Amino acid sequence: MPPHIAAPDGPGSRAPESTTTEGVHLKGGDLGFAGEKTSGSDESPAETDPPGEVEFKEGGYGWVVVFSVLLVNAHTWGLNSSYAVFLAYYLRSGSIVGSSPLGFAFVGGLSISIALLVSPLATWCIGRFGTPHSLRIGVVLEAVSFIGASFSTHIWHLLLSQGVCFGVGLGFCFTATVGVVPQWFTKRRSFANAVATSGSGLGGLTYALATNAMISQLGLAWAFRILAIIAFVVNGVCSLTLRDRNHAVGAIHVPFHKGLFKRFEFWLFVGWGFFGLLSYVIVVFSITDYAQSMGFTASQGSLAAAMFNLSQGLGRPLIGLISDRFGRINVAAIGTLVAGMAAFFLWIFAGSHFAGLIVYALLGAFAGIIWPCVAPVGAEVVGLQLLPSALSIYWLLLVLPATFSEVIGLSLRTSGANPYLNVQAFTGTMYIASFLCLWVLRSWKLQQLELLGLDGNPQSDAARSGHPGRLRSYVRGMAVIKRV
Repeated sequence: MPPHIAAPDGPGSRAPESTTTEGVHLKGGDLGFAGEKTSGSDESPAETDPPGEVEFKEGGYGWVVVFSVLLVNAHTWGLNSSYAVFLAYYLRSGSIVGSSPLGFAFVGGLSISIALLVSPLATWCIGRFGTPHSLRIGVVLEAVSFIGASFSTHIWHLLLSQGVCFGVGLGFCFTATVGVVPQWFTKRRSFANAVATSGSGLGGLTYALATNAMISQLGLAWAFRILAIIAFVVNGVCSLTLRDRNHAVGAIHVPFHKGLFKRFEFWLFVGWGFFGLLSYVIVVFSITDYAQSMGFTASQGSLAAAMFNLSQGLGRPLIGLISDRFGRINVAAIGTLVAGMAAFFLWIFAGSHFAGLIVYALLGAFAGIIWPCVAPVGAEVVGLQLLPSALSIYWLLLVLPATFSEVIGLSLRTSGANPYLNVQAFTGTMYIASFLCLWVLRSWKLQQLELLGLDGNPQSDAARSGHPGRLRSYVRGMAVIKRV
């Protein structure tokens, strides 16, 4: 269904695409600071395209964009997931001079934290040079990082190549693509975004198995070089097919939108990602070494990592479909809770058996639920226009957990029959903390709907004029069953 056209604010003025809640158009400044949309629900977004631009329709070329982003994710985050195989090899081969388990943990952590750290710079480049050119910067740096890693003999070589250089390339690729898919969809936004993010799971599945085979058959150096060639070709082609709608939606590519720091709901959104990423990085990088620590073979360890990524590849589109049906915040919160429960009950009690470990790995879609849900949930919190700026700050704040999560995980590892017990308990606890942040955010969202009269119930006098009513609605939102 084509979007309706928003009425201009004044003579000759044109309004960028805005966001709505349950089909009701919200004027900027209704909530939060002036000129910003504080509700991100988007069932019937309004849009006024610039002269000469073809009227936007749901999907269309957007599906080409989805497929392009899927391939980019497969050859960035998917390749990064294969570090679990590299880590298990490094820990047992002794091929890197001056290495230690913590040093290898920092290599994996840096690859993610640097990617998040450069997001403000990448956001500025998108606004200055455009999305395709910014993506190409990342494509080149990622290929260079793998070529450099193929010649590494010391730990500092890996830190600079597979850690820093790959992280910068990953950051440019990720920042350039993460906000593009939601611009092409309204009703099916969560599904489309989840299909795109499933590429990281499918890529992780492919390269977890392929990397282990290449290291065994061709050696470490040629495994890196082959991955570099494949990533450069695939990502380079995707940079030619990717298109954004930044102008049409009025996207604000400002690295630091200071007003967001004053919004309590934004910090709840950050808390969900902070604690969730602490857990996710530990699981994705440790599962192969955990399997070998429990007495399984290297092939079984890579198979467990592959099943974990397969779950993300197949599960993320399903999460997107369910999110569009039952609410984006609802599904993200419940999925995070499931990840915590699985860590406590499946990974701890069943993970010592290979079949139990595979069952836990098949719940990987919930462990990495932040990736298919972050953009849709972010749109619910700050709106489409501020989403690029919000995500720029969001990724920057997540640098800390990305850097130290695997370091914490390996530090908690002990000796004995179950060396990962402390790691498993820590992982489950962080997922529960992540869930609590998002559940409180859900309550905030319900309160906003009530204040705007969009919750399907008559707006009470207390909700309009008194904080006591607002507080009651806030507490009630913790238990109410409603699509959010």
